[in-house]
Amino acid sequence: MNKDLFNSESEKYLTKNSHRFIVTPSLPDKLKPLLEIAYNLWWVWNSDALELFRRVDLDLWDEISHNPIQLLGSVSEERLNELANDDSFLTHLEHIKNNMNRYLQLSTWYSKEQSEYKDCKIAYFSTEFGLHDSLPFYSGGLGILSGDHLKSASDMGLPLIGIGLLYRYGYFKQYLNFDGWQQEEYLENHFFRMPLQRMKNDKGETIKISVEHPSGKVFAQVWKLQIGRIPLYLLDTDISDNKTEDREITGQLYGGDREMRIRQETILGIGGVRALKALGIEPTTIHSNEGHSAFLILERIRALMSDNKLTFAQAQEVVRASCVFTTHTPVPAGNEIFDPVLVDKYLSPIYKKLGLKKDEFLTLGKQNPEDANEAFCMTVLALKMIDRANGVSKLHGTISRNMWTALWPNLPKHEVPITSITNGIHTNTWISHEIALLFDRYLGPTWKDEPGDQSIWQRITQIPDAELWRSHERRRERLVTFARNRLKRQLGNRGASPNEIAHADEVLDPDALTICFGRRFAGYKRGNLIFRDIKRLKSILNKKNMPVQIIFAGKAHPLDNIGKELIKSIIHIARDLDLRDKIVFLENYDISVAHYMVQGADVWLNNPRRPLEASGTSGMKAAANGALNLSVLDGWWCEAYNNDNGWVIGSGEEYDNTDYQDAVESQAIYDILEKDIIPLFYQRGPDGLPREWIQKIKTSMNVICPQFNTNRMIEEYTRRFYIPASIQYKKVSENNFELAKNMAEWKKRITDKWPQIKILESQDNLNSDIKLGNNFNITAKIQLPENISPEDITVQIYAGYLDSKNRMSEPLTEKMSMKEKTQEGVYMYEGNFKADRIGHCGYVIRVLPQFDGKVLYIPKLITWQ
Repeated sequence: MNKDLFNSESEKYLTKNSHRFIVTPSLPDKLKPLLEIAYNLWWVWNSDALELFRRVDLDLWDEISHNPIQLLGSVSEERLNELANDDSFLTHLEHIKNNMNRYLQLSTWYSKEQSEYKDCKIAYFSTEFGLHDSLPFYSGGLGILSGDHLKSASDMGLPLIGIGLLYRYGYFKQYLNFDGWQQEEYLENHFFRMPLQRMKNDKGETIKISVEHPSGKVFAQVWKLQIGRIPLYLLDTDISDNKTEDREITGQLYGGDREMRIRQETILGIGGVRALKALGIEPTTIHSNEGHSAFLILERIRALMSDNKLTFAQAQEVVRASCVFTTHTPVPAGNEIFDPVLVDKYLSPIYKKLGLKKDEFLTLGKQNPEDANEAFCMTVLALKMIDRANGVSKLHGTISRNMWTALWPNLPKHEVPITSITNGIHTNTWISHEIALLFDRYLGPTWKDEPGDQSIWQRITQIPDAELWRSHERRRERLVTFARNRLKRQLGNRGASPNEIAHADEVLDPDALTICFGRRFAGYKRGNLIFRDIKRLKSILNKKNMPVQIIFAGKAHPLDNIGKELIKSIIHIARDLDLRDKIVFLENYDISVAHYMVQGADVWLNNPRRPLEASGTSGMKAAANGALNLSVLDGWWCEAYNNDNGWVIGSGEEYDNTDYQDAVESQAIYDILEKDIIPLFYQRGPDGLPREWIQKIKTSMNVICPQFNTNRMIEEYTRRFYIPASIQYKKVSENNFELAKNMAEWKKRITDKWPQIKILESQDNLNSDIKLGNNFNITAKIQLPENISPEDITVQIYAGYLDSKNRMSEPLTEKMSMKEKTQEGVYMYEGNFKADRIGHCGYVIRVLPQFDGKVLYIPKLITWQ
């Protein structure tokens, strides 16, 4: 934490001597609906509403980062009186108010498709939410995804609420010094100048919760942001009830040391659950988006034990059944871990209430409980305690299953219970006004409400080539204008000469092929890969009659010097006289800058080291606006690429030698640019249109838009996770948690007795090689210990290809049925299996636990023949 952010002496003085009061915007009666609109972030993805605020005062709107509350509190009284007497503006205002009210009252996907689950209530926890550039409580992809999640949940009418932290200084504002080295500036967020509302109870008192820390209780007040139909509740510790060091907890997003992180995450997880209770909200499902909020599991268990007199094991079954966990990290080192000493320091108050000893508690966050030195991992805690877990792309699901296989020993990797739901984007937030108008005209307005309907996007072909191209060209022109103006400000701030600043008006060409690279600057994302062969790059960018230019943007984490070096190298390269007009780095990459880039790019470049990009969503945003992706086959692009909707760098290879990988893949980028992308872009017909390029744009939109959107993603979460978890929560909590108690007792019994379960023998009627399609019979004798019945287990045939080392691949399972009891504790099982493939095959018998007819993957509870 930057100590300059808090001055304890001045804070003490102000607390004692300041008379505090809150001033809110005062508007003429005719303009008061502006405040109602401003306090609901529905306007963020409604272009007509945004235009309404621009009409108030365009220059002021841009100056204050498009914050409507600050706008209405800063505009002059004279201007407000003008607007109150402007019939055109008042008509526009009434139109927007009516549209918002209509939106809030319309029937939704959830009300129509899931009406029988009216009692479902979902709480969505995330450490950051990226909703708009005027609300800088996000750093990058995770926050943007969380924001888009809430927006689509609103559009679809989900009974969902968000829980997060309200950061006084948010994430840093980036600027570069003259040498190109990243500097961080933390600007204070003034909450009363934002569309935030402090929550109050029935007595008019601010709602506050507390969490026990070693220094005593830490208090947090609760604020609300309204996002369409969805409330987002944010916790804020910067209040006078707290000591100075505790007020800093919600100071910076991802700021401070490891101790600050665990302090933040106890407030988010434990405090977030307590905030729900203080608000009178009882969720049936809780979604932990990444491991930062996983401490919520502990608080839910504690509350269930306290309020319902359950044991730890019984409460654990309730939480296990009703929670959802999403992991976003493709490498072990990227997961949130804490030193056990630190965990004990901050979590001992709660684990003692859970009835756990220190070592028992610490094992919840360890892969190897025997390793006293292993760090406490938040992802491990979530995976051990939650039944429903997913990665964020198909490839990431596979990576995650491989990464966490140690948690389910003896279980084949492909059966590790981590599935995948691929990320998406809230299309209406990211699409340009020009493209949106085209979609309205040729696709019909339902593309906004049902972006996952493939039939709608097939109408893309009906958009005239000329209209689509002109719309895209206008966005490229705006991107170039924006980049020039921003570059002038950047150069001025760095102390550049007047001539250098003036030259910024000449950089970039509004008609040139424009490549954009916008993302966090981390080593694995390889922001400088395209510069590996400067000589060849110069020949590509400066080719006569076929110019190419590149716009970069992105922040490095304040402690990531490798990422900062990458940015610095780009700044130095961009000073080369042969490149200074072709390469621009835009500082302070945020939602506003991202809008200009994804809406104006011709090609979106993405070249991480596979498989380190869990999903990625920026390429989806660019594709929705008519850009074509040039990307490594990683994350979402593995699912989206179809040979006709963009280009791939390599063929999905993974390398041990990273220097060799960089050499190969940089050359691949140059080859694709020279042989495919540039000739296709500049191949123009008599009418000046690049018709083959436009056809590729349409193919890209047709493939990507209906699949890679958050409406489809939300529907998957709802059908596969939220509703099943809600149903299960109701089941386990009925009749004073009878089912939870039975499950806990059963699980203890089955765990204690499992080592005594034996596969005594198996037989089949295979006498020789069999023909494809033939069936064969298999029997197995299973020995069960006392108090374990056939209803407690499932016996399966596990069959597949065998290689030369007797390893099985492409396996299938077939359940066997209990035929008879042959003697006390011994049962005969029988099954049929069909030969569905040719080649060298084999099978084994295995036994797994089952409860109430459902097979359960419980660590170590699996017996193989």
